[in-house]
Amino acid sequence: MQLSKIAKYAKESVKEHPEIFEALLEFERTGKIQRPKNKKRANFTIDIKLLKEFQKYCKEHGYKMSTRIEKLVENELKKNYN
Repeated sequence: MQLSKIAKYAKESVKEHPEIFEALLEFERTGKIQRPKNKKRANFTIDIKLLKEFQKYCKEHGYKMSTRIEKLVENELKKNYN
């Protein structure tokens, strides 16, 4: 592969996956590898009774609340956009 093609491929890769290259730069700086973050914290309000019931449900079934919410949102989006 020619050097110009490699450089072009590298630039495209940085644009498509900046989080990976940021992790590599952090490793170069600190010597530690951190996983790229593919999740973002979301803050929202929810009815107290609904939250308590959901917490109870997740605890009884051994679910993590964030994982269940992700699945519920994912299913809702699939149902409405596909």
